[in-house]
Amino acid sequence: MFDILRESVGEGEPIRLEDGKMTVILVIGVNGVGKTTSIAKIANVMKQSGKKVLLAAADTFRAAAIDQLGVWADRVGVELISQSEGSDPAAVVFDAAAAAKKRGTEVIIDTAGRLHNKKNLMNELEKIDRVITRELPDSVRETLLVLDATTGQNAVVQAKEFKNAADISGLVLTKLDGTAKGGIVISIKRELGIPVKFIGVGEKVDDLQPFSAEEFVTALFEK
Repeated sequence: MFDILRESVGEGEPIRLEDGKMTVILVIGVNGVGKTTSIAKIANVMKQSGKKVLLAAADTFRAAAIDQLGVWADRVGVELISQSEGSDPAAVVFDAAAAAKKRGTEVIIDTAGRLHNKKNLMNELEKIDRVITRELPDSVRETLLVLDATTGQNAVVQAKEFKNAADISGLVLTKLDGTAKGGIVISIKRELGIPVKFIGVGEKVDDLQPFSAEEFVTALFEK
């Protein structure tokens, strides 16, 4: 049973960082799942591995999202590229790409968490993708979906919706500080085949861990 469960969960690769190539990480997910804090935590992980990082505030739908990302950028000690509320997200990504090329940094892009209008979301992500492809053609690309592990089956529904709008390379599962919540990983992996890359186990900036299938399965069976 242990082996079957471990196999069904799978294990995600960490963020791909290649010498001589820029890594661009697009982070998607609905509002309230811990997307902004996850971005800061990923930036912190990359900084600790010796990389320079800048954040792009392409969630221009809400002024609060830009402000919140700015607070976290200051806390982690990374640069934020932003425009005003209501700006074109692709324009923010264009500015971030130019800054990243100039400074030789990796890029993490925040995006608007809107699922109620999937067509707008898909158009927005496609525009951002075109800018990255044009401006940073040789970059290593990751698209990470942030999900709140406490929402159970709703997390699977969100994953399906976002998978229709974006080519997701991995998951970040937040609020996994209780092992019982983690069973959702198995459902997502079985139904969608998307690997888990990171798990968030707290609110602090270093409370992000690379996902280990073995540790996860062991925790599920702990009493």
